[in-house]
Amino acid sequence: MWPVECIEHKRDGNILTKIEIDRFIQDYTNGTIADYQAAAWLMAVFLRGMNARETTDLTMAMAHSGDLVDLSSIPGIKVDKHSTGGIADTTTLIVAPLVAAAGVPVAKMSGRGLGFTGGTVDKLESIPGFHIELSEQQFLRQVRSIGIAVIGQSAEIAAADKLLYALRDATGTVESMPLIASSIMSKKIAAGADAIVLDVKYGDGAFMKTKENARRLAHTMVEIGTLAGRPTRAVVTSMEAPLGTAIGNSLEIDEAVEALAGKGGRRLMEVVSAIGAQMLIVGGKAADEAEGRKKIEELVRSGRGLAKFAEFVKAQGGSTAWIGKRPLTKASQVFTAVCTDVGCITEIHGRALGDIAMSMGAGRARKEDAIDPMVGIRLFKELYDEVRPGEPLFTIYGKADADMTAIAQKIAGHIIVTPSQAAQMEPVVSEMIF
Repeated sequence: MWPVECIEHKRDGNILTKIEIDRFIQDYTNGTIADYQAAAWLMAVFLRGMNARETTDLTMAMAHSGDLVDLSSIPGIKVDKHSTGGIADTTTLIVAPLVAAAGVPVAKMSGRGLGFTGGTVDKLESIPGFHIELSEQQFLRQVRSIGIAVIGQSAEIAAADKLLYALRDATGTVESMPLIASSIMSKKIAAGADAIVLDVKYGDGAFMKTKENARRLAHTMVEIGTLAGRPTRAVVTSMEAPLGTAIGNSLEIDEAVEALAGKGGRRLMEVVSAIGAQMLIVGGKAADEAEGRKKIEELVRSGRGLAKFAEFVKAQGGSTAWIGKRPLTKASQVFTAVCTDVGCITEIHGRALGDIAMSMGAGRARKEDAIDPMVGIRLFKELYDEVRPGEPLFTIYGKADADMTAIAQKIAGHIIVTPSQAAQMEPVVSEMIF
């Protein structure tokens, strides 16, 4: 009796056929399979796993459960970029205009932030006048015209994923590699890009806590993309400390502009260079990583990346008068803390700083929470930097009623200074997978 036999088939460790997977996802999306039956099926997948073919079939069934974006009217190889999320991850805001300036079209759908990680949509909406909602025709026309557009993700993209994710969250089946991979890749495939570059993060400030699990996820998603006919590459990166120096929506816009003007931090720009090079390779604009990195560096040095960012902001209704002239961020209270120790920063607890920024109003604990785009934390030092007493360590941008001293004390407790440098400095980019 359907769908019980499908549940039993996976419960007993068997390999599901494409027909079974397609029918199960279609019936659940249409409401003819009950939540309790879908929950049983998810638990069977969680416990028994899926092989590469099953995971790809699940991904494609989920991708086809809602709208499919058709980017065929845009010339060239359209490349999408996805990050699994982390603290101070401003990469998209920097790498997308750089790659577009190199001639690779970027037609991107992005999400909002939830919890300690920020969302690209929220960051862009901190720019006065910026419109994140465009019609499909406006979206396509803008990419054809200037090579880049970023909009909010449609609720109709990969409709099954939204239903299944809520159920996974309620049934303890979130941490399943096939389910995580198919959730991410179904949305990327439905969004219509010809090729995909993934930034898979691990560490304290990431969903994946270990490098090994991040590698497994990266390999799984690259295999899905390849089997689905979408060239896919992954960069495995460390989130043991914040990637950039800005935690907060308008602050991260300010950091993106600084980076595009050649003043980006070393950790952030290493990831930008790595991701950008891979996007240029799959987009047909670079033969290898060395050439790709060289082109990204030249696009920063020449100012073409910053010019493309300004063009992109203007095209979506945003103010550009501030770019290159003054910071976007204007908070009710600003407080700068200085170093009290001498030595080397050997730890920065990114997850804790993300939680502090969220409590200040920079993020959402629940989907319905409102955010304050101007609050957050700006670090003056990165992991492995040397510090001296009296040097600025961080600035807090707070609401009018914020207890800035108390917040500063919390933040300072998560920046660890030791008398000597760390014995082993972990690189921020650990592996390329394709």
